[in-house]
Amino acid sequence: MNNSVTLQKPNRHKKNAVKLLILGVITVAAIVCYLLINSHPEKTKLFLYILGLRLPTLLCMVIASLSIGVATLIFQSIVNNRIVTPALLGMQSIYSFLHTAAVFVFGTGSILFVNQNVSFAVDLVLMGTVATFLYWYLFQKTGHNILYIMLIGTVLSSFFGSIQSAMVRVMDPNEYDALLSSLVADFNNVNGEIIIFSVAALAVLAIVLHKELKLLDVITMGRDQAINLGVDYDKAIRKLLFGVVLCMAVATATVGPVSFLGLIVANLSRQILKTYKHSHLIIGASLIGMIALIGGQLVSQHIFHFTVPVSTFVTIAGGVYFLYLLLRKKGAY
Repeated sequence: MNNSVTLQKPNRHKKNAVKLLILGVITVAAIVCYLLINSHPEKTKLFLYILGLRLPTLLCMVIASLSIGVATLIFQSIVNNRIVTPALLGMQSIYSFLHTAAVFVFGTGSILFVNQNVSFAVDLVLMGTVATFLYWYLFQKTGHNILYIMLIGTVLSSFFGSIQSAMVRVMDPNEYDALLSSLVADFNNVNGEIIIFSVAALAVLAIVLHKELKLLDVITMGRDQAINLGVDYDKAIRKLLFGVVLCMAVATATVGPVSFLGLIVANLSRQILKTYKHSHLIIGASLIGMIALIGGQLVSQHIFHFTVPVSTFVTIAGGVYFLYLLLRKKGAY
C-alpha cells in the first residue's frame, strides 16, 4: 500500500509538469499570435511601431494575470473556500470610489485624472494603505476570524458603492463619460512607466512574502495542525492577507477592475492540476490568466475592433463558471 502511494506521487508530479508545459506552450502561442497578427512584418518601421504599442499591453496582461492569480489562490487557501475571491475585500469598490471622487472634486482636467503616473501612484498608495490598515485592524478586532473580514468587506463594498452612485448622479454627464473609461479594465494605451512600478512592487512583495508562500501548503491543513507543525499562524495569515490586498491593488491600479478573473483561473488551475502544492497552482493560475486575457484581447481587437472590452468576456465567462461551481455536487468541493 505504501509503495503504491509513493509511486503515485512522482507520477502526479510528472503529469502536472506536462500539464504546465502544455499551458506554457498555449500561452506562448497566444503571445505570438497577439504580437504578429496584422503586424505587417514586411514593413519594418510599421512592424516596430505596432510592436511598441502591443508589448506594453502584453506586459500589463501578464502583470494582471500573475497578481490576480496569486491573490485569489492565497485568499481561497486562507478562507478554505474555492468559490470566494479577493473581490469580497472591496478593493474594486475602493478603486471605483477613489476615481469617482477625484473627478467629482477636481474634475477631468486635474493631474489626478490626466497623468497616468500620478493616478497609478495615488491608487496604489491609497488602496494599499486604506485596505491594509482596515483589514489589519479588523483582523485583530475580530479575533483573527477571516469570515468576519469577508463580511465587513462586503459591507464596505456596498458603502463605497453607495457613495459612488450618489456622486455619479450629480456629476456632469461629460465628466461621467470620461470617468467611465477608467472604471472598466483597459489594456490599450498603457504607460510603460506604470509597468516598471508594478513589476517593482510585485518583486518587493515576493521577497517579503517568500517564507509565508512556502508555508501555504501547511496553512491549508488548518490552524491547529499548522500551529502543531511550528507555524506562527496568526502572523503568517496577517502577512498573506497584506499580500493579497497589495496584489489586488497593483492589478486594479494597473488595468482597472477585472471581475471574476481570479475565480476562473484559481479554480481551473485546481481542476486541471489536482494538487495541493501552491507552487504548481500559482504557475497554473498565472498561465491560465494570461491565456484568458490575451485570447480575449485578440477577440476584442480583431473580431469586435475594440468595441467590446476584454472585461466583458471575462465577466460573462466568470458568471457562467460561478453558477457551474455553485450547482456542482457539494462533495465535489
